[in-house]
Order: sequence, then structure tokens, then C-alpha cells
Amino acid sequence: MYKKLFIPGPTHVDDEILEAMAIPMIGHRDTLYSDLHGEVVPKLKKFLNTTGHVYLSASSSTGMMEGSVRNVVNKKVLMTDCGAFSKRWAQIAEFNGKDMDVIKVEMGQAITPEMVDDYLSKGGFDAVCITHNETSTGVLNPLEEIGELIKEKYPDVLILVDAVSSMAGTDIKVDDWGLDVVLAGTQKAFALPPGLCVVTVSEAALERSASVENKGYYFNFEVLEKYAVKNQTPATPAISLINALNVQMDRIIEEGVENRFQRHNDMAEFVQGWTKKNFDLYSDEKYLSPTVTNVHNTRGIDVVELNAELAKRGAMLSNGYGALKGKCFRIAHMGDLQVADVKWLTEQIDEILGL
Repeated sequence: MYKKLFIPGPTHVDDEILEAMAIPMIGHRDTLYSDLHGEVVPKLKKFLNTTGHVYLSASSSTGMMEGSVRNVVNKKVLMTDCGAFSKRWAQIAEFNGKDMDVIKVEMGQAITPEMVDDYLSKGGFDAVCITHNETSTGVLNPLEEIGELIKEKYPDVLILVDAVSSMAGTDIKVDDWGLDVVLAGTQKAFALPPGLCVVTVSEAALERSASVENKGYYFNFEVLEKYAVKNQTPATPAISLINALNVQMDRIIEEGVENRFQRHNDMAEFVQGWTKKNFDLYSDEKYLSPTVTNVHNTRGIDVVELNAELAKRGAMLSNGYGALKGKCFRIAHMGDLQVADVKWLTEQIDEILGL
């Protein structure tokens, strides 16, 4: 049975986007593809507030996270751990033999500029990796403030951002905030199927890449740039997904960027209000995510059973992740979902639980 997804990825995909993927296939070295590539990249640059480089990768976001570490880290990298998904940065650095230090906070807490300042003041770092929106806890880290701090006090330290579950759901001003690499998969707030990663790369990051050895081929910034100037990709692109992304960017422009972000905020406020009325919020309310709410399961309900009942009604939410399984459950409100959708979902939960 078809279920509307209220999980933090993959997200619900509208029929118009699915239809955009059903175009006849074209050759990836044909001018038809170059024209398509050349259409979507400028839209992404404007949307993400950058004049830098934008690359499209047929991969998950994790692939480009690894690529960015391999391209940018020459000396030592500062990792930030505030939940299950932000841990991945450190795992990637370890597996690639990079020297690192890690800021670790309790789940539900945010990484603050003061913490980053304290670590960077020790010296020796040439990069910082941060997860903008931690989907395991529903925390949005203060990226703008962290970026401003680093660029003011540590201008040689490059900033690498996992914006996987925030990009297209909340404003990101890449250039104004001084961000060097910002990446996201299209299966979350862009509301496309999985398989495509969007990444912005600053001039400083591209220059750093030129000085780093053994950074591989597939995610090599220099190789990506060589093809990007011709509106191409080094390896076969995800043509169907890129066509869908182009259509989605037109839809975003038609909705209005600010309207889109406000819609996400409205959905978040509704779900957060419902959560405080019936359960509790797990994370620090000062840093709540606009794209996913982590509900503290204060009633001790069986989340698996709740999801089974929701499935009968055509919906699906997410259990708590990792250590929070059963202790929390998560309601995503991102992509093309509307306030009416999250109201309908909470009504179903109310009926099932007798709230």
C-alpha cells in the first residue's frame, strides 16, 4: 500500500516530479544534456546564495562528504558530533587517515560558536566539518554564527557543511556565511528520489584541493571543475534526477523562496506545538529543526505499533534513531509537504492513541 512519507528522507515525491523523471533518455555527452546541466546550475547558485562552484554528483551525500574531506583536509580537521549522523564526519576522517579532533555534545544539544572557538584557538586546524541539521535529534546548529566566527578569527580554516536535511528547507547563504563546501542529497527537502547530490565549492576550497595529494578521482574537485565549465560531469550523471531537479527548481521559484521557507517554519511550529501538548520535545528548544521534529516518547507508546496502524491509513513516520529508538519518534515536515499534511498526520495519531 502506498504510504505518504513523514520520515526524514526519502521524502514524499509529487507526481509532477515523478513524471519529470520519465522523459526519454538522452546521451550524457549530447548537447541536450549540457543544456539541461546549464539550466539547473544557475538556479541552484541563486537559490543557495553563491557565486562559487556547484557540482552535481550521482551519489549519496555520504560520498560527497568523503570527497570533501579528501579534497580539503591537509593538516588536521575539527569534527563536530551532536548526534548519530554528525558522527559520520569523524568516521570518514578516520577511515581516510586524517588527523582530527572532535567536539562532542549530548544528543539534543547544539554545537555553539563558543565551542568551535575554544577548539580552533589551540591551532593546527585547516578545516571544520559540521552537520547543519541533525536528523537524529531534530537540532539545527547555528551555522551562520559559526561561519562568521571562523571567517573572522580563523580565515585559513575551511568550513565543510553537511546540509543534507536542511538545504531547500531553510535559508542557507553560502557566500555571506563564509561556507566553503555545502552538500545535500535531493531525497530530503528537495523532495526528489535519492541518488543525486548537490555540492557548492568555494574558490578557496578548489585552491586547497590543488595542493592535496591522493584525493581520488570520482569526487576530485579539480576533475569535477574541468567538466563543470563545459556543463558536464566526469562520470555518467543521473540524467532523470537532474531533469526532475530542474523542474523542482522552477516549482520553488514559482512558490517563492521565502514562501517555501515560511511553509517549512509553519509546519515545524504546528508539529512542535502538537508535541508539547501531547508528549515533549527531546531537544533544546533554542535550536529546533525546521524540517524534522524529534518527539520525546514520554507516554511510552509502542512506536512500531503506531507506525503499523498509520500504515493502514496511508502514512509513515520514523522511530527514534540509534540510542533513541523507542524513546523518541520523529515527524519530518520537509519538501513538498503542506501544513494540511502534518495536521492530517497528527489527527491520525490522536485517533490511534486516543489523545
